[in-house]
Amino acid sequence: MKLKIGIVCPYGWDTPGGVQIHIRELSDWLIRNGNEVSVLAPVTDEKNNVDDFVVSAGRPVPIRFNGSVARVLFGPLASSRVKQWIENGKFDLIHIHEPAIPSIGLLAGWAAEGPIVATFHASTNKLRAFNAIATALDPLIERISGKIAVSEIARETLKERFNTEAVVIPNGIHIEKFQMAQKKREWSGQFNIGFLGRFNEKRKGLDTLVAALPSVIAKYPEVKLIVAGPGDIDSAKKDIPENLHRYIEFIGPLSEEDKVSFFKSISIYVAPNTGGESFGIILGEAMACHTPIIASNLPAFVALLENGKYGMLFNSENSIELAESINDLLGNVERQALLGTAGFEKAKELDWENVANAIFGVYELALSAGRGVSLSSEKRIWNRLRFNDND
Repeated sequence: MKLKIGIVCPYGWDTPGGVQIHIRELSDWLIRNGNEVSVLAPVTDEKNNVDDFVVSAGRPVPIRFNGSVARVLFGPLASSRVKQWIENGKFDLIHIHEPAIPSIGLLAGWAAEGPIVATFHASTNKLRAFNAIATALDPLIERISGKIAVSEIARETLKERFNTEAVVIPNGIHIEKFQMAQKKREWSGQFNIGFLGRFNEKRKGLDTLVAALPSVIAKYPEVKLIVAGPGDIDSAKKDIPENLHRYIEFIGPLSEEDKVSFFKSISIYVAPNTGGESFGIILGEAMACHTPIIASNLPAFVALLENGKYGMLFNSENSIELAESINDLLGNVERQALLGTAGFEKAKELDWENVANAIFGVYELALSAGRGVSLSSEKRIWNRLRFNDND
């Protein structure tokens, strides 16, 4: 079955993020397998949009969401662009990501009639975004033909908030790409540990890792913490004691190729996140490189690592426990190898070929009642949205 599929990305396409990567890689797989794909997304720099399958819905604006800053697009003008995209697309079905936040996914859900698949990434029902558009969500959820949650935690959120079920299909990774990765000498070392993320965001937990460092240095003075990811390096350094600066190297944002080499090069990957994670694809990517993991005990991380079977866990924000875990693992090369091998076996379950085939299976179920997406007969879509100013 070859399909014409419209995919809606709620977040700024040219801003790094897990949802954007997921949609890009799903689109690549669908196109490679003979399907036609159009992705509607907010785009900051329309002139330099490098993906020819992406249609800009306009410039996004930043909002606080799930412990971070999300760049989304909402409003009457965005609604008009969404409807135009649906009308011109003549899609067999549309696949909306995060329809329960105030962005173009919600607008597409209201504007379309026909087969609709939705993927839910968020893992908490305590979001102001949910409350702000509560009156618009419940009937929209009922209209979705196929619901996907990226984790059991996300599925539970969906069930608690909307009293509906979803099939769990995780985020995907390209196992082959990680197997072919080459180490970089400048990041390699027996005592090199790595961190990857937007390090200025408190929920990423870099401060917990830095607080653990003195105890690690006391036992392993050769240790080096390599911090990768976007953020204000000068600002981050000001919050780090000066005597620790020589043990920490900030290398900035990484390309996809360099990210793979980064995981391959370091001895241990540490994920000290404090919240806001529904799956933890970054752990899967590290595991695909046979890199042993130490992660905080967020529900999403505990689920992926199966309570420590595929990586070490510590109590979130507990720098003393984290230091003990790092010291234990740095001093046990055999355990590093065992965790790396076990993690790789787990990562193979997340290979994109498996994940994308599962998603396509949801498409086929959604199309069982017929294919073809058209504009909703409701002419005043925007007027359905009623905001609750008390939340």
